[in-house]
Amino acid sequence: MIAIVDYRAGNLTSVRLALAHLGQDCEVTSDASRIRKAERVIFPGVGAAGAAMEHLHDLGLVEVMHDVYKSGKPLLAICIGCQIILGSSVEDGIVSCLGLLEGSTGKFDGTALGDEKVPHMGWNQVHFNYSHPLFKGIPDKSHFYFVHSYYPKPSDTNLILASTQYGSLQFPSVLGKNNLIACQFHPEKSGACGLQLMRNFVDWDGTC
Repeated sequence: MIAIVDYRAGNLTSVRLALAHLGQDCEVTSDASRIRKAERVIFPGVGAAGAAMEHLHDLGLVEVMHDVYKSGKPLLAICIGCQIILGSSVEDGIVSCLGLLEGSTGKFDGTALGDEKVPHMGWNQVHFNYSHPLFKGIPDKSHFYFVHSYYPKPSDTNLILASTQYGSLQFPSVLGKNNLIACQFHPEKSGACGLQLMRNFVDWDGTC
């Protein structure tokens, strides 16, 4: 069973429907025991870092997410999930986040992006910096769907599995370490390439 972590963030239904399209059993849940028992976990979300962390604390899910990561089970973080797996976020002031990986977030500066708008919304290319099982069958520089004003900045640049160019800025769009992979884009809204990535996650054993 795949657990989709429900921490009162948006976009849970589209993730569930994408997995259903792939014929995968899944459950949207905030139950700690169900998440811990799942074979693999998806940590999605749409929203702001401050509210997301508040909900995680209220639901008692901060320790659960650490336990899932330490267990070695495949863990996929999406959109705001890709940011709050880091140590802190500059959104909503300075917010202390999960700290599964060291790092923080950056904010798009519209004046430095030229004609590009904030938020970064729509389709953009993803360049694979390293090979990874989740990229199997997906051509380099494929297009994925983004909606965000902040982006992840891990302390260790070796964790940046893929990057995306937006205006004059190249930002990390996929992070990965051990059994964790995190996408700033929305694979569940990214057509055939996004579904292939999610299919690869279903087949992934959590090792690189």
